[in-house]
Amino acid sequence: MKLFVYNYRDFDEAEYFTRYSAEYGVELGFCKEAPSFENAELAKGYDAITIITSKMDEPLLKRFKNLGVMMVSTRTVGYDHIDLKAAEALGLMVSNATYSPHCVADYTVMLMLICIRKMKRIMERAAINDFTLPGMQGKELRNFTVGIIGTGKIGRTVLKDLSGFGCKLYAYDAFETDEVRQFAEYLPLEELYRRCDMLSLHLPLSAETRHLVNAEAIGRMKPGVILINTARGALVDSAALIDGLESGRIGAAGLDVIEHEFGLYYYDRKADVLDNRELSILRGFPNVVVTPHMAFYTDQAIDDMVRHSILSCVAREKGENDPWKIV
Repeated sequence: MKLFVYNYRDFDEAEYFTRYSAEYGVELGFCKEAPSFENAELAKGYDAITIITSKMDEPLLKRFKNLGVMMVSTRTVGYDHIDLKAAEALGLMVSNATYSPHCVADYTVMLMLICIRKMKRIMERAAINDFTLPGMQGKELRNFTVGIIGTGKIGRTVLKDLSGFGCKLYAYDAFETDEVRQFAEYLPLEELYRRCDMLSLHLPLSAETRHLVNAEAIGRMKPGVILINTARGALVDSAALIDGLESGRIGAAGLDVIEHEFGLYYYDRKADVLDNRELSILRGFPNVVVTPHMAFYTDQAIDDMVRHSILSCVAREKGENDPWKIV
């Protein structure tokens, strides 16, 4: 089969595309840019395209369909950047690409520790040779009650990791599993808010979960709660989060994702005026750590993302079962 690669990164993905295209007999084409009307013609004659978190709305999907593309595979777990209803109506197949949950789980625990040990302030002070102690006293993770919202592969892995710290663990998910019950007690969301000192989000973004953490939800949380988000930015209402931080209702936040991050992350924007006011405000808080959607970024994850994207396309082309099928 023929697969066209958009958002191609030669500094990290190249070795895996070379290896797996040869292994699975796939002919590749490459473009370093995100898919657009201007470069869509490059995919003419290819069976499928593979992308990362690039907006794929109905007009763009229709453009690729008219060029003969039959499938869109995103090299990410999340797929909220693709208009699935439009893809289905056009007869386009869509898949995602899973990767090791340990990358995001490790990063989640790191953000938790950074928040409770006040590492942002410690490092900022140390950078100007201020080695004083006042205001730097942290807390120990074992003394926290932690709630995990979303117990898919990543949420379950975070729970396993946290069990070694001795935290009291609770969880929420619409679909409960016995595996989670080995480490945590499931609670209704409102009860989770009431009991937990720290909350970590591990849900996909959908119409139902958008702004799950809003002003009303924050008002029901324990005063001084610590919020961690390594899932999707729009799970949290940024304006409500800022209000919560300013009022002290939220004691700290560790954010690897934010609302409206498309067009920012993975680009060099250091000379630009950014049109994301919430990002600027959040970065200014001494008790907020914001990182640019890096939780996934390990060697194992890149290997998995490329391999699974290729395998998904090959499976569909052969009419075989595709475990990464979305549409």
